[in-house]
Amino acid sequence: MPKLNTVKVTYIGGPTLLIEVAGLRLLTDPTFDAPRDYQAGPFTHSKIAGPSLDPSSLGEIDAILLSHDHHFDNLDIRGREFLTTVKRVITTREGAARLGGNAIGLEPFQSLEITGSAGETLSIIGTPARHGPEGNDRGPVIGFMLTDGNPDDEQIYISGDTVWYEGVEETIRRFPNIRIAVLFVGAAQVPVLPANLTFNAEEAVLVGQALPEAKVIPVHFEGWKHLKESREDLSKAFAAAGRESQLLWLPAGSPIVLGTGA
Repeated sequence: MPKLNTVKVTYIGGPTLLIEVAGLRLLTDPTFDAPRDYQAGPFTHSKIAGPSLDPSSLGEIDAILLSHDHHFDNLDIRGREFLTTVKRVITTREGAARLGGNAIGLEPFQSLEITGSAGETLSIIGTPARHGPEGNDRGPVIGFMLTDGNPDDEQIYISGDTVWYEGVEETIRRFPNIRIAVLFVGAAQVPVLPANLTFNAEEAVLVGQALPEAKVIPVHFEGWKHLKESREDLSKAFAAAGRESQLLWLPAGSPIVLGTGA
């Protein structure tokens, strides 16, 4: 029986998802602030929805999987404070250098093994991500693959903030047994760059088509003004492609148990 056979996931809001697997509790990009504005260089980002759960309710976290540390919609003020309360923060090399302390940096396809309280080991592998168009992206980002170390067993993919490009295609080629794909969608844009910085609906469909046996869990599709596509846009795109059954929308704040082969 693969160690990843049963997974519990709790959607907290934005890019923040609690994943409980192989006896470990992992949290993606922590964002816990109430709605507010942030000054980000020459422009303002507006958060328009808060989290469904307070960080004080989460209990012990074994690792934060932080796609990048330099944007408020992936690591806000309370999220940054929360980093100090967990065992480890796994992120980009550049982000780990900035954060220091318990932060560990990964390069694409570099692996880190962590062990839970029950002795189960999970491999966390960095995956390529490009946060915008080639030559004009918004800084280093990384995604993650969760495996039990056996390439024949099932895998969980967490895209981080990325668009569809050759790095994503390579990830899918290397890990053909992905059964859960957590995709950061929303077609994020900033005023100085008329291009998407995260998956749009059509790109998310491409991932679904490349991973026909995977459930696709969308995150990062709501809560910020600079996200240009909604849940409705994604649902329409998957329905038009005949793949609506592949989407798994999580209720905010409520844990859902699923099998990676479901």
